[in-house]
Amino acid sequence: MARILILSSWVAHGHVGLSAAAPALQALGHEVTQLPTTVLSNHPGWPHVAGAPVPVGQIEGMIGALDANGWLMAQDAFLVGYMPSPDHVALAVGLARGMRKAGVRVIVDPVLGDLPGGLYVPQEVAETLRDALVPLADLLTPNLFELGWLTGAPLETLAEARAAASGLLNPDAEVLVTSAPVGPGRTGVLRVAAEAAQVFAVALREGVPHGVGDVFSALVAGGLSPGLALGQLSALIEASLDAPHLRIASAAPDWTRAAPLTPTEI
Repeated sequence: MARILILSSWVAHGHVGLSAAAPALQALGHEVTQLPTTVLSNHPGWPHVAGAPVPVGQIEGMIGALDANGWLMAQDAFLVGYMPSPDHVALAVGLARGMRKAGVRVIVDPVLGDLPGGLYVPQEVAETLRDALVPLADLLTPNLFELGWLTGAPLETLAEARAAASGLLNPDAEVLVTSAPVGPGRTGVLRVAAEAAQVFAVALREGVPHGVGDVFSALVAGGLSPGLALGQLSALIEASLDAPHLRIASAAPDWTRAAPLTPTEI
């Protein structure tokens, strides 16, 4: 069992952000501490949505209480997800620095945007995250668009993605690029570390609910290898096709037992 602290968005209905990451990790037996950066009724892609960002001062108060109770630094990993404002990013930066000093592994899912729409956070949020938070990550999990935005590089090929990911690496850090361009009709994850690069390929599927990236980042934060995380995620996707939300709970007996995918060295 791992103990994971997650700072990200939360929805009352459905599975995105914390509401995807936490139940996925709990299905595997991990202990999750949740700090919401924004509280919404549901994913904004639905016709009606209500809620608002959680004030930074309120989150700071929660962090102080967790620390006073002796729980804050008793973690194996710290996962950072959606940040609604530069002040939230600054909060994440301070917390990540403290976590790293305590020997806690820091995972950053740089939630900035995706193709074809581009950025869906304010430019200042993206810039602050790029300049201040990304350098603190032990593990970074951008999608292909986010990797291109962070590096300022146009990415169309696997070789270009690998070169861009290599430019983000700190010593001993690792980058897992989701939605990597692995070939026609396929997608996958590109793993780039100091010692090697690997690619894990899967077939593209239609009708996939929101929250897939949140689950993947959570699984690797929980200590799963990229191959096992992607194997379990692929099984969850298969069980959730054309459903309104990921079937994290109802399909748990199947996806939690899925076999790992085998990588190809590149």
